[in-house]
Formats: sequence, structure tokens, C-alpha cells
Amino acid sequence: MILLISSVFPPEPVVSAEVGNDLAVALSENSDVKVITPKPTRPMGFSFNKEIIETRKFEQIVLNSFTCPESRLIGRMRESFSFGKHAASYIKKNRTEIKCIYVHAWPLLAQFLIAKTSKKYSIPYVLHIVDIYPEALLLRLPFLKRFFFRLLLPIDKYVQKNSSRVVTISDGMKDFLRKTRHLEETKIEVVNFWLDENEFLKDSTSPGSSDVNPSDKNLFTFMYLGNIGPVAGVEFLIKSFAKADLDNALLVIAGAGSRKSECVRIAESFKSSKIKFYDVPKGKVAEIQEQADVMMLPVKIGAAKSSLPSKLVSYMLSRKPIIASVEENSDTGNTIRKANCGWIVPPENIDLLANAMTDAIKTPKSELQTYGTNGFRFAMENFSKKINLKKLVNIINEAANR
Repeated sequence: MILLISSVFPPEPVVSAEVGNDLAVALSENSDVKVITPKPTRPMGFSFNKEIIETRKFEQIVLNSFTCPESRLIGRMRESFSFGKHAASYIKKNRTEIKCIYVHAWPLLAQFLIAKTSKKYSIPYVLHIVDIYPEALLLRLPFLKRFFFRLLLPIDKYVQKNSSRVVTISDGMKDFLRKTRHLEETKIEVVNFWLDENEFLKDSTSPGSSDVNPSDKNLFTFMYLGNIGPVAGVEFLIKSFAKADLDNALLVIAGAGSRKSECVRIAESFKSSKIKFYDVPKGKVAEIQEQADVMMLPVKIGAAKSSLPSKLVSYMLSRKPIIASVEENSDTGNTIRKANCGWIVPPENIDLLANAMTDAIKTPKSELQTYGTNGFRFAMENFSKKINLKKLVNIINEAANR
């Protein structure tokens, strides 16, 4: 049996949940597959209605672990520990049946408990890293950063060194982990997170469920679609849009998350700016993004260095130009530069982001379309499901058959 341990899974409408589902479906074609997950909670504020799940060959087991959708440090640490403890218990009880484990679990405590138990019973595991911890965590710790780094880094090194393979989502992340965790280059594989490109190839002209006002269709639309969380920088985006003071322009914030209510409050303080908030029902991402002229990707200082936002791929597959507020040398910045699909400005600089929006609205439509086409082609070549799912399946099967 191949065991998949995933911190997020459908019906949660996040990219990593869909990746886990795609992986389970693909592996179950030739293997007995079980998936263990916590209760669905991401993003915060999303309504999880019961769905009819199509017949599938794998079994999903929902653990009764503690969950914390709100972005609170102590709560998230407890969530990670609880999920890890429940997952470790499952591994112990079923150790004679498990050939290999795929781990996409909350860092750092859940990963550590899973790794420790897997090592005890000599079960190989493949570790999938999407965000680099403890580095990403330190952005939220204004004090004692050095102390926490020294305390937590050995945990991450243990988890990675004892894995069969480490899978990450960019060349930049691979290089960083190789140097800081002292791993052999051959131990780390780059497999880009993917979206199902077929969802973006459908011919859709309907406005989805966003209740678009007909008068808004005449406005130049800047859009952010994704999790409205603490590192997303959406508050800063709203202030930059207000600063730009653009006539005939609309800013759409689509999604849910722990910072949404604060973002609504900030937007309401700029009464002269046209800012709207949309919900994003499952399966409606492509339809909603179709309404945008330019997609916005703000990230707080330092956050882009430890992750590659999955929304970037979604934006590119929608054939939309992108304004990214990230460090020049980040994976996101490098991707946009290589693809030639938009603008890059330094993070959390209100004036420069406002200027970028002003430049975008003055850019000829044909040039915007060229940016969008460039991004789409790059995404199809690098972030497609067809290419990357096969890579990940092969890595897991290889570990299982050793």
C-alpha cells in the first residue's frame, strides 16, 4: 500500500489539494492507495458543502486532529503537532502494509513526527516541500528570530536527510535546500505544482457566480485571486490601487482567508476607489479570471523567497498579464522574467506598485495580449498537469519499489 499524507485535500479549493487528489488517482491505477487528511478548513471562511464524490479507487481517511484555519502561531503549531501525532499513530498501526509514504504535511512538527515514525519502522518516504520552513515562519516572528531559527532548523534537516527523496517546486528552492540542508543534489527533485490546463482551455464567456455589474464590464479590471492571508500583501495592494487613483479602473479581490475582513475594512475607507470582493466557488477560477485585464500578485517582503505562489500558474494559464510585487531574484520574479509575461516591482512599495498599475492601463491592448500569451505558453511547457504528475508518480513508485 502507498500512503499519502496530505494536510489539504478536496473539497478544499486550493491548488495543493487538487495536486494531492490527482496524485492519488494516478497512483491508484496500479497500486493500493490510502490518503489520510485532517478535516477540511482551508481557506478560512470558505463554506465546505457536502459533495457527491465520484467512485474512486483510493480510500480517504479523515483524521480527528485539531485544526486551526485562522493564522495564529500557537494554533497553527498545535494543528501541526496534532496532525503529525494522528498520522504517526496511523503509520504505527498499519506499518506492515505500507510500502512507501508521500508526505505533504504541515511543517515542521507534523513532518517531524511522521519522519521519526517512518524511520523507526524503516518505511521510505518522499517529502514534498512547497514552503521552506523555518525561514517562512520567521517572517511572522518579530523577536528572537535567531533563537527560533537555531531551534527549528535541526528539525527540518532531520526530516529532509531521512527522506528517500525531497521534492520541491523550483530550481531556486532546490539550490537553497541543497546548500542550507547539506543534501546531495541527486536527492532533490524539482516537480512544479500544476493546475489542470483543461480547465483553462474551455471556451467560457459566462461570468460565473461573481455577480458582475454590467457597468463594471467597461472598467479596466485589476484582479487578485487567491488566499487572502497574512503573507499575501492584499492590504498593501488595496492601498496602492487607491494611491494610483485611476479613472475607469476596478480592483477585484477574489477569494477567502484570515485577512479578508481587514481588507474589506481598508477598502471601505477609500470610498472614491472602485474595489469589489468576490467569492470563488470551486471550479470557477478560470471563469472569474477571464474578467480581468491584469492579474495582481502582491507578496510581503521576504515571503516570495521561501515559496512559489500557485496562483502564479493560474494567472499564466488564464492568458493574463501579471503585475508582481516581489523581490527581483525570487522564483516568482525569475519566472515572470523568463516568460516575459508582465511587470515586477519591489514588494510593499505603494508608489511603485501604483505606478505599475498606471503603466498597465496605458499599455496597448495588443501588448497586454502578448504578455498573456507568453505566460500561457510558458505555463503549458513548465506547469502542466500532464508533465509534472507523471514525474511525481515515477518518484514515488521508485521509492516504493526499492
